[in-house]
Amino acid sequence: MYRVKQLDASLDLAGFSQWLREQGVGHRITEEGGFQVLWLENPDHTDPVLEALDRFLSEPEVQQAVNATSQSPVFVAGRWQPSPRHAPLVLAMIVIAATVAWVTDMGRSQLSTVLMMVDPQNFAWNTLSARVEALRETLTAGQVWRLISPDFLHFSWTHIIFNSVMLWFLGSQVEWFDGKARLLVLVVFASLVSNGLQYFVSGPLFGGLSGVVYGILGYCWLSQRRLPRFQFPPALVTFAVVWMVIGFTPLPEMLGLGRMANEAHLGGFIAGLALAVTMPVRRPAR
Repeated sequence: MYRVKQLDASLDLAGFSQWLREQGVGHRITEEGGFQVLWLENPDHTDPVLEALDRFLSEPEVQQAVNATSQSPVFVAGRWQPSPRHAPLVLAMIVIAATVAWVTDMGRSQLSTVLMMVDPQNFAWNTLSARVEALRETLTAGQVWRLISPDFLHFSWTHIIFNSVMLWFLGSQVEWFDGKARLLVLVVFASLVSNGLQYFVSGPLFGGLSGVVYGILGYCWLSQRRLPRFQFPPALVTFAVVWMVIGFTPLPEMLGLGRMANEAHLGGFIAGLALAVTMPVRRPAR
């Protein structure tokens, strides 16, 4: 253990300690001669931990958010473990996706064409201009649901299970801490951007909640930096971005994973970042 900070014994560091555990930072707080001493297992964590501690002690809104998170009923032993009643909107999305996967036989039935951005059987879509015209005619015909419905198309159980797990883990936190309205705005915006970008680049043969998941991840990561309240390992963002970059290479196809909806991932991530900037959460009143 490395001694990094001595603090007044009157300070309540329980919430901050809980938050450090949630971030995977090994530490200990001891009492010595009327003071509290913060120790870290890894000295490389010293600078970011001290920076976070300064914000915790100097910004009441950050302290309130951290303490509220540590006392939240959806945290069990410091881990995010919500029940269905804590995130009904996210649960409904997962149920819809699973139902669509079953009804469309993983995108193999004729019904799946009703959920794509445009019906690939009725329109030419080999060029960008053809895709633009096909979408214009589709929307003019009143089929606006197609802008979002590709989210619920999945082509393998592995695909839908992975997306559902990530959506539940991150989306449930947004729904609980930031509310259903904000989650709905985030999902719709990320869906429109990710589906639109993927369609204009490659056409209508794609589907999945991955774009929405990347949007929620981008939102959580950037919004968390302003007001800590979400729980996820920092390495998750790194892994997701690296995986997105790998998706633009031939490696996934070489590994037999097929083609990935790379533009949907990128579009969703950018949409999430944009929403975190343009619609920041309101800081609690001082």
